[in-house]
Amino acid sequence: MSDAPTLHDLIIIGSTGGGLSVAVDAQRAGLSLVRVITEGSTVAFPELINERGLDVGYGESVLSIDLDIDSGTSKPTVIVSSSKQSYHTKACLVATRSARPNPAPSIPITTVSDAAADRIHINTAPEGVSNLDVLVVGASDHAVEMTASLAASGARVVLSGGGIEPSLLSPAGDAILRRLERDRRATVLYRSTPDQIGETDGFPMAFFDDRRVPDLQFDHVVFAIGRLAPTPESVGLTTQARTSGAVWFFGGADELSTENQDLQFSPGWDIWARMSASSFPDLPRLAHIAPADRRRRHTGAIEELRTEHYNATITHFEPSHSDLWVLRVRPDTGDTAHLPGQYASLGLGFWEPRIDDAEDHALGERWEKLIRRSYSISSRMFDSFGYLTDDSRAGELEFYIVLVPPTEDNVPALTPRLALKRPGDRIYLGAKVAGRYTTADLTDPDATLLFLSTGTGEAPQNAMVVEMLRRGHVGPIVSAVSVRQWADLGYREKHERLAKRAPNYHYLPVPTREPEVPKRYLQDLLRDRTLEEELGIELDPQTTHVFLCGNPAMIGLPEEVDGVLKYPETVGVVQLLEERGFTLDRRKQRGNIHYEEYW
Repeated sequence: MSDAPTLHDLIIIGSTGGGLSVAVDAQRAGLSLVRVITEGSTVAFPELINERGLDVGYGESVLSIDLDIDSGTSKPTVIVSSSKQSYHTKACLVATRSARPNPAPSIPITTVSDAAADRIHINTAPEGVSNLDVLVVGASDHAVEMTASLAASGARVVLSGGGIEPSLLSPAGDAILRRLERDRRATVLYRSTPDQIGETDGFPMAFFDDRRVPDLQFDHVVFAIGRLAPTPESVGLTTQARTSGAVWFFGGADELSTENQDLQFSPGWDIWARMSASSFPDLPRLAHIAPADRRRRHTGAIEELRTEHYNATITHFEPSHSDLWVLRVRPDTGDTAHLPGQYASLGLGFWEPRIDDAEDHALGERWEKLIRRSYSISSRMFDSFGYLTDDSRAGELEFYIVLVPPTEDNVPALTPRLALKRPGDRIYLGAKVAGRYTTADLTDPDATLLFLSTGTGEAPQNAMVVEMLRRGHVGPIVSAVSVRQWADLGYREKHERLAKRAPNYHYLPVPTREPEVPKRYLQDLLRDRTLEEELGIELDPQTTHVFLCGNPAMIGLPEEVDGVLKYPETVGVVQLLEERGFTLDRRKQRGNIHYEEYW
């Protein structure tokens, strides 16, 4: 009976995303004896262990990596000695990552209180985060690992990647990130990073200089700062093992010091392809396609991409006319709870056909990616029995969307693709429902509420009007909607029906390009005091709240220039109201003019 030790095919040191990626690919390629060893009690992506049946040794720290020259095999075998046992193996991958000494965030933190500072973490995850909002800032596997861990703990996670690319991630990290999105367990901001982290009411506030992302408040902010690549010294690599060609390191050339440039290393998505070609030349090649070419070179790629990314179904698609639609979306998982006035993101792939003949910029580089846009959540207003709806519990979300035509300067990507969708088609729905443009703080049932919107900007107003009436609001509620033509009023019939039912509700459609209707804008209603005269209401700053959503020119927010607030050249509603004693509602200064922060 032979006492020869078991000869493993591959020992992987480190349970990072890179290490698990290689373990999965080695198993798929046909290697039967692959073991991952880790110092800790968990791994980066625990679900991969169960799904793939991976062999993991927990609580094993590596002492040395040497070479057994007298192994009796055609090639010298590698001996990996851990704190628990020794392994003989044909090849070894070192995929550990270590913390950087004194890591510092790359963006400024301007918190002023200890309470908020205690909610900002560097390379460590907070505990007790179930049902809390957590922002993870980072663009590496480490950021994806922390996002996955926080999501598994029940947190509502936003990952601010700021340039994160599949080529920067391991295959496992890339796959898990897409799974988190698809399952609505995390929201990923691929191109946006906060300019600074500040504070509001003792909680961290992320400030974004990006029209696509409004400033957001979180319970915790976690900076996932990239960790250091392993070194030969960290695993006790001997000179003989170093030159054997059987020991690989996970990491990029830029991460290795000058004296370690002779090591065999490979970063990101192609590490198994390089390892297997060298150490296991007889195995079938499972080289991952380069991220830029992923999933576009085989039959059925579009259906594969839809299955991989889409997580919701369009249940209702009703055109008001060819360029304006009301649609509802039901997610596969997760709830649809929200406050009236908030928004969610919808997405379709660049691989989907367009309704027009416009050409997307750099489509070849983006073909397999998702287009995501934020849209305010609207309301059905009435349910099938004729009662006012509670859309926050309907199990689906309603959106009001207009087709954006292409111009010389802008080729819209999402709405020309959305125009071809119908009930039953699949779509992406983001995990996070957000926004502070709500009526949550209104407590006076006698207050006058004025909702002014242009075009599809009435979507959040519809939800807020219904909510206030459901709450028993008795003061005057006015909804004035400015559009070009009568046909652009997709909810007109419902508003008129609501006005007949609720004596305190007034609906005022304002078309600007109908020949039989005098041309006027929402600003004119205030300037000429039309609202007071036609509807008999009083716009008193002491008892009135105004809500604005739509064209920025209508809203007319002032900008600070050399320390002085300056109004736009075109007079907007904000200027007219402030001249009458109203004040803007801002995070640090409450007021009675409320506005949606993006368009």
